[in-house]
Amino acid sequence: MTQETVKKNELNLTKEEKEAVFTTLKRDLTLPEAAMLEVMNSEHCSYKSSRPVLPKLPTEGPQVICGPGEDAGVVDIGDGLALVFKLESHNHPSALDPYNGAATGIGGIIRDILCMGARPIGLLDSFRFGPLSNPHTKWLLKWVTKGVGDYGNCVGIANAGGEIEFDPSFQVNCLINVGCFGVMRKEELALSRATTPGDKLILLGGSTGRDGIGGASFASKNITDESESDRGAVQIGDPYMKKLIIDATLEAIQVGLVAGLKDLGAAGVTCSISETADAGGTGTEIDLEKIRIRESDMEPWENIVSESQERMFFIVKPENVEKISAIFKKYDLPYEILGTVTDSGHCVVKYKGQKIVDLPAHLLTKPPTTKRKTRKPKYLSKLDQKWLPKESKVEEYNDLCRRLMASDNIISREWVYRQYDTEIGLHSVVKSGEGDAGVFRLQEFGTKRGVAVTFDGNSSQCYLDPYNGSAALLVEACCNIAAVGAKPLAFTDCLNFGNPEDPEVFWTFEKAVEGLADAAKVLEVPCVGGNVSFYNHDEANNVAVKPSPVVFVAGVLEDATKAVNKKLKAADEFIFLVGETKTELGGSEYAKVAYNSENGLVPQVDLSKAKLIIQDIIKVIKEGLVTACHDISKGGFFVALTEMALAGNLGFDINLRRIVADTERSDIKLFSETPARFIITTKDENIEKIIATFARHEIPASFLGKVSSEKRLVIQDKDKQLVNLSLDEINQVWKYRLEEEMEGKKEER
Repeated sequence: MTQETVKKNELNLTKEEKEAVFTTLKRDLTLPEAAMLEVMNSEHCSYKSSRPVLPKLPTEGPQVICGPGEDAGVVDIGDGLALVFKLESHNHPSALDPYNGAATGIGGIIRDILCMGARPIGLLDSFRFGPLSNPHTKWLLKWVTKGVGDYGNCVGIANAGGEIEFDPSFQVNCLINVGCFGVMRKEELALSRATTPGDKLILLGGSTGRDGIGGASFASKNITDESESDRGAVQIGDPYMKKLIIDATLEAIQVGLVAGLKDLGAAGVTCSISETADAGGTGTEIDLEKIRIRESDMEPWENIVSESQERMFFIVKPENVEKISAIFKKYDLPYEILGTVTDSGHCVVKYKGQKIVDLPAHLLTKPPTTKRKTRKPKYLSKLDQKWLPKESKVEEYNDLCRRLMASDNIISREWVYRQYDTEIGLHSVVKSGEGDAGVFRLQEFGTKRGVAVTFDGNSSQCYLDPYNGSAALLVEACCNIAAVGAKPLAFTDCLNFGNPEDPEVFWTFEKAVEGLADAAKVLEVPCVGGNVSFYNHDEANNVAVKPSPVVFVAGVLEDATKAVNKKLKAADEFIFLVGETKTELGGSEYAKVAYNSENGLVPQVDLSKAKLIIQDIIKVIKEGLVTACHDISKGGFFVALTEMALAGNLGFDINLRRIVADTERSDIKLFSETPARFIITTKDENIEKIIATFARHEIPASFLGKVSSEKRLVIQDKDKQLVNLSLDEINQVWKYRLEEEMEGKKEER
């Protein structure tokens, strides 16, 4: 067989990347080698733009077992157990093929948890779309939701929560971020390393086809009018095979047959043979013709970079090959023994007896970084941070509150999460829509402990102030965990931005990372992994997505039965606001809905104070002093308290006069989005204990009024009645608008 060669000037790499390759090899490349190097040097695989910036994030802590560098983060949750969790993006595939793009995003994130040795037990999702009224948005939302739901439901993994934002910047470039988590005993940890020469390399699962070829490269460029031609880069999943792979993999781990494990995602076999070798200080050698292909005319280079789904890469000691093969056969799963771990430090691929690849593993896994230029965006200099709207008249508040509750970013997401199974596995304690975080019990491990998980993001605030917006969103996510009674342990992130070659985009990226890093250090919540998604840019209309970092925070409860949700529980319980309210309307839903403004001051979070508030919220919940809890975020105090009323089907009667604030303006008290504030309800006998707990750290805990059996939302400020609305009226506009937009009907309620 005559091999086609690729010369230096024919390689689709940057000048620096070509120099690194040809200085090392001092020869021309084979076509498969060129394909491997091109995909591993892509932004999606190499993180060449973000790698110089990401070390700013703190990654260590006593709770951290595995941090960045493995397929998922692993933290100690006590009782000999470890929580494994990860967040990933599937943005570009979902923009072209929303059903398969979203479904295979779920499939990929499940494999990340599995290859660490844990059984996946929960899923989360974060979506960004254009305005809800746009037909294209509805098409994307419909099929993304169905893709996530169909895959997760078929595999049998419960949905634990998520969040959605609508904004014009996401009209073409939707953002689809998905997360998964699992629990295992610490001794069952598997690592993606090939450490021992002589070990065997086994490929388990689906056959290899042309679906997914170029997926990593597609995710490393802007969306253009020609992007439809990249539809073949979108993978096709098989959730039924995934379920069998999960069971077979866990059985093999539990009986001690797995020396190393890697999932096949971006770059396919190329990534698996190179990353396991480099991490283990070894080499790998495989016979490519042993891989089952579903298209007989596939070229070797296509085989080696295909991203076909439902495949796992096992490293097994020779004496265990027969035993692990018996497990795979029991589940009727196809597998191939591809090759062997070597001591060469090289990735060698043979095809029909001929060596077609011989590359140092480090050349594939450690390509050169790219130093990006930065420049503060021009649009920021045009914003007015001192902007404040004219205060609304008393008679305008009822209508303003109706409009806010019916707006895109506030309305109920029930139409989405009711398509997901939230019960399977019998883990759910606090389900989607019930609280600020999902809470899962771990009864199968013989422990009272539970885990709490949440996603959070705020593109509006990060657009106006990427540093403070990002710091605030990590605080907000930790507040979500605290609001159910859990201690935040760690986070993983997905950093969604435009083209990194644009200095203004990269400036916002750097500032966002700095904001996350500073917040993480003060809160003592390390980053244990993550994902960067660049090139979310609509080239045809020259529109980049707003800076959109999303964080996945995980926490632990000592007793899952003590978790609280946001539902108001009983009439005459006392309503308290914890924390201080500030004149911070920049990026708020109030500014957008009422004034269509992107001016104003983004919340400037006091990180040290936020840490104390979070600690005290956890304390009062743990001591059983709180009947309901909800942190304040989008829409401010009014939206948070109204959501509690809607969840509990009860009203409230409050007065704002005791709110500790830097202003007397009623609209700011109601709609400011100052972070690290909570609404809690309690019984009469617990009031003194609650006030005393927060007083230790000089944290305001303001009594505002009571829960009412009359289903009305009544708000006064001193002697002025601002709001008097029927709960049922608000429920109609809040609960059903998304359903009516998506299904085009209005049922009799």
